[in-house]
Amino acid sequence: MKDYKSIYEEWLLNPYFDDATKEELRGIADDENEIKERFYQDLEFGTAGLRGIIGAGINRMNIYVVRKATQGLANYIISQGGADKGVAIAYDSRHMSPEFAEEAALTLAANGIKAYKFESLRPTPELSFAVRELGCIAGINITASHNPPEYNGYKVYWEDGAQFTPPHDKGVTAEVLNITDISTVKTTTLEAAKESGKYEIIGAALDDKYIAHVKAQVVNQAAIDQMQNDIKIVYTPLHGTGNLPARRALKEIGFTHVYVVPEQELPDGGFPTVSYPNPEAEEAFELGLALAKEKDADLVLATDPDADRLGVYVKDDKSGEYIPLTGNMSGSLLCEYVLSQKKERGEIPADGQVVKSIVTTNLVDAVAKAYGCELIEVLTGFKYIGQQILKEEATGYGTYMFGLEESYGCLIGTYARDKDAISATVALCEAAAYYKTKGMTLWDAMIAMYEKYGYYKDAVKSIGLKGIEGQEKIRTIMETMRKDTPAEVGGYKVLSARDYKLDTVKDMSTGEVSPTGLPQSDVLYYDLTEDAWLCVRPSGTEPKIKFYYGIKGASMAEAEERSAKLGEAVMAMVDKMM
Repeated sequence: MKDYKSIYEEWLLNPYFDDATKEELRGIADDENEIKERFYQDLEFGTAGLRGIIGAGINRMNIYVVRKATQGLANYIISQGGADKGVAIAYDSRHMSPEFAEEAALTLAANGIKAYKFESLRPTPELSFAVRELGCIAGINITASHNPPEYNGYKVYWEDGAQFTPPHDKGVTAEVLNITDISTVKTTTLEAAKESGKYEIIGAALDDKYIAHVKAQVVNQAAIDQMQNDIKIVYTPLHGTGNLPARRALKEIGFTHVYVVPEQELPDGGFPTVSYPNPEAEEAFELGLALAKEKDADLVLATDPDADRLGVYVKDDKSGEYIPLTGNMSGSLLCEYVLSQKKERGEIPADGQVVKSIVTTNLVDAVAKAYGCELIEVLTGFKYIGQQILKEEATGYGTYMFGLEESYGCLIGTYARDKDAISATVALCEAAAYYKTKGMTLWDAMIAMYEKYGYYKDAVKSIGLKGIEGQEKIRTIMETMRKDTPAEVGGYKVLSARDYKLDTVKDMSTGEVSPTGLPQSDVLYYDLTEDAWLCVRPSGTEPKIKFYYGIKGASMAEAEERSAKLGEAVMAMVDKMM
């Protein structure tokens, strides 16, 4: 633990820090715990970059912490000989996002590295695309994704367009940690940055190219043309970046009935209509569902603030109700649709691959197998799916067909290397049009998948554990489970135990141990009988520990029952460790 009191005093006395920051800090002078929380440690620069509460202090998101992170990135870029390639910068609708993007650009410029900064807010997948299109060495995205409004974040991308992975993540992190005095970080003025040629505003030209790639992923334009006036779509950007690109893409491929939720249309970092802007949450859809019932819409779509995640409700014509699809469900449905369409056209090569994270549904495994595609598993985080695409390109083996993770994200093409909710929005609307030509709804298509492959049900439970004590509890749970592998969970026998931190896969019947073949990560995974599974991992973006699990049933009712029982058993097991 750092000497938080002395660092607090340094921030109050050092002329480097602005008056507004000092005023904020003087306001907590009598709150020992608040001073401690803000200064006991540096805001962790981890594998996803930074994410934290906006405010003054080394353990908060502010311009000084952003400058420090950018200086570390600049030092690493220079060490890699990539300074001439430049860095693309995007940001979302959150509080302080434009300011943080500007500070990052000025620190880069001060280090002789060109910053390509978007003129206004843009979705995450477009930033990923821009890095590749501009030939940049790296990218910076200012976003806290779906976190509550008091948060913001800072994501780093590498030259392939994916969030950075080993060795670059460790390299950048080390450079950031080497900076012990924030007040020594380089910066410059906007005027000086422009004069040096190291600051350039980007926008419309990249928008056009990005949207063209999104539209290029359409596999059945004929179905859209046939049903464009019959499909009704309700969409909400949840006050984020998705509004303009999603509407534009849907309009340009032909859909004529797109209704945007008016109360959630415009960017607003306060996210006034929701407690937090998460398309996984039921409350995010309250306004959208009301509009959908008024318009008799076929589907309701919601993107998170940086438009990389997509939430979905689809209408069941038989009951008239709107049914939510989890990320596993919508991802599997899109995978089935894309592969079926490509198979019909003879466009699935012998080395076709479907890529998923280890916590994503086993339903995708069945879909991939049905279409003759190899199923590739990667660690949690879409950057590892991006890394797999890079591997395919580098080795000449493997053709990327589809990639997804359970957290409401997928990518159809390879123009970007992060999940793309704009593309997923287009694809789901296309799928709705196609199935409507067959007299089916998207819910009918989902049920048809279950009947074909089995009723897979996947869920996740998480426990929020904030602060210093919370971090310790998370460590205790992981180490307890690491040392003592359960023989069974919820009546399912443990067949094998994977420990991605120790790089081991243990066969529980033979005791044989083999490597995981994946990068090191603090994750435990248990393969269970009857195609069930359990995975335990601390969240990389929030103070939580997550328990992912999945089962397979012979019917919807059986799947629901089995899933509930396994969830209860997992929580009972965890309660004993708390």
